[in-house]
Amino acid sequence: MRIAIFTETYLPQINGVVTHIKILKEGLEALGHTVLIVTADSKTRKHYIKDDVLHCPAHNLKRIYGLDLASPVSRARLHYVREFAPDIIHVHNEFSIGLSGMAIAKILHVPVVYTLHTMYDDYIYYIAPKPLVPLTTKLSHRYVRLFPKYANVVTGPSKKCQEYTNEIGSDKKVEVIPNPVELDSFAPTTSTPQQRAQIREQFQIPQDATVACFVGRLGQEKSVDVLLRFWAQEITQEDNLYLLIVGDGPEKTHLEEIAEQLHITDTVRFAGKVMHPDMPPYIHACDIYVTASLSDTNSISMLEGMAGGLPVLQLYDQLNADQVRDGVNGYMFRDAKEMGQLLHRIRDMEPEELQKLKNSVMQSVKNSGAQNLANYIQTIYYTIYKENPSKDTKRKLALPGLHKK
Repeated sequence: MRIAIFTETYLPQINGVVTHIKILKEGLEALGHTVLIVTADSKTRKHYIKDDVLHCPAHNLKRIYGLDLASPVSRARLHYVREFAPDIIHVHNEFSIGLSGMAIAKILHVPVVYTLHTMYDDYIYYIAPKPLVPLTTKLSHRYVRLFPKYANVVTGPSKKCQEYTNEIGSDKKVEVIPNPVELDSFAPTTSTPQQRAQIREQFQIPQDATVACFVGRLGQEKSVDVLLRFWAQEITQEDNLYLLIVGDGPEKTHLEEIAEQLHITDTVRFAGKVMHPDMPPYIHACDIYVTASLSDTNSISMLEGMAGGLPVLQLYDQLNADQVRDGVNGYMFRDAKEMGQLLHRIRDMEPEELQKLKNSVMQSVKNSGAQNLANYIQTIYYTIYKENPSKDTKRKLALPGLHKK
């Protein structure tokens, strides 16, 4: 098949959505499909295709995650996509490029898959002052529900997506397809003991300490401040437990100030921004992945930690409760005391017991690679294509050699 994927953000930018799309593209191409990525690019003034990516002129919005925002209407974009002749259009964002994907699908009579990655209620504060949050949230719901309304199928990485879809006023069913992870890149064998030791030395963490890490963009929605307050209540320097926070974002300076105020800088380290290809040794230098975020939907950073063998400690969230299974790939905690108890429990495990847990953690994500994601999505593509073939491709319904290169 020929699949056009519409996304506001793509490589070389790195975030959860980009990683998801990159892995999906690789998996689909391995299955013999042809993929065109359509994305915004503030570094170009004209549309062009290079390496199977259609770059669309855009403006950069530094305040909103540094997002590149393109015009939702473009004859040039329509021309390029029409020439590509997609069998399926797959929309991954709700801004201008996503809106463009929905419109082009209608013009070309092509079925649409829409993947909901983000619970936007947690991000309203980026664009609206506090007094306007209720009104902005209401307007956001009205706008976002256009996407499930006009999509043939809606997918999302966790049950939270169904709750959010219902909340915005849509009755569309969400097909839950867990996020993927680059298993080979984050396997423990991809870094050396020397690299791990060097990272600990760089951040003045004892080699014999037990290290918990959080990886992600440092925004309010990630609740790293909650993590720091829980840490301050339960962990002392004598525990030989350290917290390594990897990432950058608008809250980084504020979080560093909180750590100072809570007097926990002796056991908490901020690594700052780490490029994605350089991330595995940072994961492997740690022993536990910990998060208090309630905004994530099957966090890819968490999955990368699990691929590296790190058991996860996650603040309890009913709609994400199936992500972490106690004793299998980690543990849920409900308050600071429980988080502290679990950190101490893992710290005090015998080496054989800890290795058994790590093996169980890696086993739990073994089916989260590119091939499995592509197979799940391919099944959806074939189903809606047979039900809603485009005018240009009704003549071809043979599987699996449908519309290959």
